[in-house]
Amino acid sequence: MSDPKPAAQVADMAQAIDRQTNTRLTALFAEQATWVFLAAVLAALILSLATDTFASPQNLFNVTRNFAFVGLVALGMTVVIISGGIELSVGSVVCLSAMVQAIVMNAGFGFWTGAVLALGASAMVGFVNGALIAWLRMPSFVVTLGMLSIARSLAMVLSDNRMIYEFGPDQDLLFLLGGGSTFGIAHPVIALVGLGMLTAFLLRWTRWGTHVFAIGANERAAVLTGIAVPWVKISVYVFAAIMAGVTGILEAGWLGGVTTNLGQSMELAVIAATVIGGANLLGGSGTVTGAIVGAALIEIIRNSLILLGISTFWQGAFVGFFIILAVAFDRLRALRSSR
Repeated sequence: MSDPKPAAQVADMAQAIDRQTNTRLTALFAEQATWVFLAAVLAALILSLATDTFASPQNLFNVTRNFAFVGLVALGMTVVIISGGIELSVGSVVCLSAMVQAIVMNAGFGFWTGAVLALGASAMVGFVNGALIAWLRMPSFVVTLGMLSIARSLAMVLSDNRMIYEFGPDQDLLFLLGGGSTFGIAHPVIALVGLGMLTAFLLRWTRWGTHVFAIGANERAAVLTGIAVPWVKISVYVFAAIMAGVTGILEAGWLGGVTTNLGQSMELAVIAATVIGGANLLGGSGTVTGAIVGAALIEIIRNSLILLGISTFWQGAFVGFFIILAVAFDRLRALRSSR
């Protein structure tokens, strides 16, 4: 009979080596979000040296405020992508939410009445998306692509395709929430931090978050373990729509007026932020931190094009390049780990 001691010693040695080689620092640098963050910091440093305006307080305020809008929508997109889906209608939901808020307040109602109705309309869009995807098993790409047109069309019908810039008695409150600041920090950034922490908590510490990851990793296995997959999927799309709805309300306050082209093509920037931040389009992985730093990098790129006098027509090319690069990096990492 073989002595169990050598086997136990080998196991202990393997665990010791694993603890030494897989430290927290190693795990940190294995995350794509870390490299994206370092890239954003490096780009900011280079721009600070190359221009006299990037590091100015006003420009930094604008950069953080602008990327907060994309970051807020990216929180919901991250949850959708983790579950194995995609959401192409978020830009239209931003427009619909802002338009409902504007119309209600323009009719003389208060801010909170408008906010409840705006978020309710957004949640309804998310519910319809989720129901068609979960119950009828329609592809999320097709459903949300169709909803992209439907939601924006609803905004046009509600407003008669006109700009609304008068918001009734609570106008100052709307402008304060969307365009104001506290201690020099724009309110959309504060909203991003708060909702980002909430999203991270839900994904990390709740059963719902565990189920979202499980569905994205292996939906069939999730069904066999007893997870209510359809309802979790519906909740994911409702969550994404509410994040877009909050963004619409804040953007209405920042811009001081709402038109039906609000949020147009926002889907590209949001998906880019989540993918660049490390979310896997096949599902099962993604982080809140990655979505936020991805949004920050995109805004720094956009801002740099303006400051360096480069045509903003190149913005789409840079964003598309980073999407392809991020996905290629993820595929290479997956192939290396499978060997």
